[in-house]
Amino acid sequence: MNTRRLFFCLIIFFVAFLTRSEALHASWRKPVKAKNGMVVSAESLATLAGVDMLKKGGNAIDAAVAVGFALGVTFPEAGNIGGGGFMLIRLANGKSTMIDFREKAPGKASRNMYLDAAGNVIPKKSEYGALAAGVPGSVAGYLYALEKYGTLQRRHVVAPAVEIAENGFYLSERLAEGLKQNLNGFSGFASTLKAFTKNGLPYGEGELFRQPDLAKTLKAISEKGRDGFYKGDVADKIVAEMKRSARLLYESTDSQSRRPDGQGGIISKEDLINYQAVERQPLYGSYRGYEIITASPPSAGGVVLLQMLNMLERFDLKSKGHNSSQAIHLFAAAAQRAYADRAEFLGDPDFVRMRIASLISKKYALARGKSIDSLRAVASTSVRAGTKAEFDQRQTTHYCVADRFGNVVAVTTTLNGLYGCKIVVEGAGFFLNNEMDDFSVKPGVPNMFGLIGNEANSIAPNKRMLSSMTPTIVLKDGKPFLTAGARGGSRITTAVANIIINVIDFGMNIQDAVESPRIHHQWLPDKILYETNGLPRDVMENLRRMGYTLEHTPVFNARAEAIMIDPKSGWFLGGPDPREEGVAIGY
Repeated sequence: MNTRRLFFCLIIFFVAFLTRSEALHASWRKPVKAKNGMVVSAESLATLAGVDMLKKGGNAIDAAVAVGFALGVTFPEAGNIGGGGFMLIRLANGKSTMIDFREKAPGKASRNMYLDAAGNVIPKKSEYGALAAGVPGSVAGYLYALEKYGTLQRRHVVAPAVEIAENGFYLSERLAEGLKQNLNGFSGFASTLKAFTKNGLPYGEGELFRQPDLAKTLKAISEKGRDGFYKGDVADKIVAEMKRSARLLYESTDSQSRRPDGQGGIISKEDLINYQAVERQPLYGSYRGYEIITASPPSAGGVVLLQMLNMLERFDLKSKGHNSSQAIHLFAAAAQRAYADRAEFLGDPDFVRMRIASLISKKYALARGKSIDSLRAVASTSVRAGTKAEFDQRQTTHYCVADRFGNVVAVTTTLNGLYGCKIVVEGAGFFLNNEMDDFSVKPGVPNMFGLIGNEANSIAPNKRMLSSMTPTIVLKDGKPFLTAGARGGSRITTAVANIIINVIDFGMNIQDAVESPRIHHQWLPDKILYETNGLPRDVMENLRRMGYTLEHTPVFNARAEAIMIDPKSGWFLGGPDPREEGVAIGY
């Protein structure tokens, strides 16, 4: 074992120990401090890949791209090259931009492709198997960012991911358990079993895990750029997987977990060749004198975040107390209204005209917030009619980087559901996404996260599906102060809002702000979700008296990563989330 790999292994086990022990004592855990830069992600080797770029003289964009490719190796349930996402950048010169590399519907997609002859949604058809996959955007997005805003050569930035995939890494308890839990879902696809099991048996904690096929794919990207993924051998393998999946049938002894009937995927060579990342203007807002820069559509997260903060700004949350029944009530009421608007108005800006400026204005928030009863909950059916739905999925990953030059990057990427559609591209080594479920498969029918959508987010060829991803950067006196984001589907935006409020209203350091118990409300289903030990009994009783339904979730699926830059000292303060063994490393 070479010195570098031994160091990586020690980091993994040390971080795992800290995560398990310190999670019980969050009140004394301080942020990770560094003077020259900071990288925070969900996995240690990926974080180290980013730090390595900073030490080589690269900027935050170089580091962010290195982290993204590395997460595709070490965090396969969500880190990816088979999915998509958003990169929010605030450059040292004051320019802000967002790179949209959200997946797109294939050219052969159709509005009713997941409905039966009677117009009813076919269960799981938009979630499992190749037909659930959108055209991947991550590779295009990473390379676009690197070529336009990075400083290092592509081969240097992709090299850590290639090395980890080729030489292998030792499985953490988290990843080993995740692969084991998803074995049933993998079992319908021979390519997935080949890449992520030992002849059908799960890998165990501490075992060396190599991914030679993925290493070849990453090498092709390193050598040929986007043509190494969207053309040639890798593209041929993606299209071949679409055809192969048509012959697959997966049946389980548990009839409730049966997969779709083997219909093939529809991603074509033309879809891959034509895919382009798009540079968009972020959204801008403010909260109590701080400037908020956040994601714009087709991410709904930024709109929802700014609406919530705008509605909450007129209330003195600090005087009500952190996680008091009154503060939670106001937070839930603001979220309820913002998520109702999400369902009605938002979609792909290339397909749908939206009044974003009005939706995120202070004037609109004042009118919207007048319906908030300061003492009682208002039923979601009164805010806007809809349907109940259950949700409990983990997906997506967020990471952030800040460098000594003054650049800050926040990136959220996703496969949608855990391990996407469960298919690994044969011979290429990566999971495909199941992002087609993020469209409104049928208006008014909830997706896997319980989110309701209407015409603005209906399926159309080459359209980007709506997202909850909310990469966000906060400025204080015109300078970067905080960056945060999360994974967790519909719970992402409320997690980011929680962190911002914890810091600005309640004066928490970034680590406490990330670790602090969170609550979530998304309009429908009409209930507040709370974490284990998240709320005192008297607070819960008060909320029930106000008219809320509360639901306990033992594993809160919104996992956040954040960085704060101390405005006085200039130190970088990393706030990783112990809910997912997040790792902050600076230098």
